[in-house]
Amino acid sequence: MSNSRTHGGYRTGGLWAGAGISFGAVVVGSGVALVGMLEFDERCMQGLTQGPGRLVRVRNQAFPPATICEFQHGEVSSIGGQGVLGVLLWGSLLVMVVCLLVALIAECFDPRLGGELVVPMSRAEKLSRTGTAFFVTGSVFVMVYALAGWQLFAGPSSVCSAGADWGTNAPRTLEYSFFPPQATCQYTSGMTRRMNPDWMASLAMELAVPALIAGVGFALALRRWAVERRAAQQDAVPASDPRS
Repeated sequence: MSNSRTHGGYRTGGLWAGAGISFGAVVVGSGVALVGMLEFDERCMQGLTQGPGRLVRVRNQAFPPATICEFQHGEVSSIGGQGVLGVLLWGSLLVMVVCLLVALIAECFDPRLGGELVVPMSRAEKLSRTGTAFFVTGSVFVMVYALAGWQLFAGPSSVCSAGADWGTNAPRTLEYSFFPPQATCQYTSGMTRRMNPDWMASLAMELAVPALIAGVGFALALRRWAVERRAAQQDAVPASDPRS
């Protein structure tokens, strides 16, 4: 006879589906926006794209991906920074973040059976579900952080020169931090540059939030599973005979 008991867990399938669909919309929309950025800056500088006044400068926007030409009296943007596509990307990102965070927070609770939002499941099933969420979100965080900050592990004096043979012209590391993964590099010409774009360093830290929530949910599920397992083992031990 099985000693496992039936408990409750929130139905999060719809939330995960919403997060997946909105993530797909963000990827597709960002791809369209990136294509729209191609040579947009060149068209501005060559006068093919007109704006209010003379061209002042050209800059790239991280999200939604867009090239923005700043004119004297206003801005002109590629497709990602204007109109329907920009609204779609921001809306999809908002839906993805809300669905993801709500789904992960729901995994931290242990609701009673009953109601449309609760589905019966064992402690082992809940542990497997939260473990999968923690593995996926943690892996994404680790991969992005490693991509953004691998140079930081070369040592304080070698952050800016790691990964290339600079010889005697290696850039100096003026300052660096692990959270967020960032460093300021100074070259022999005196010019300074950030190791990572600010948006990339921020993204690496923001991805720690879902990984942390998933980790809390997994830790709670593991603790509840262990408590139930110990209780089942104690119930399985036969009582000693008082006449012996």
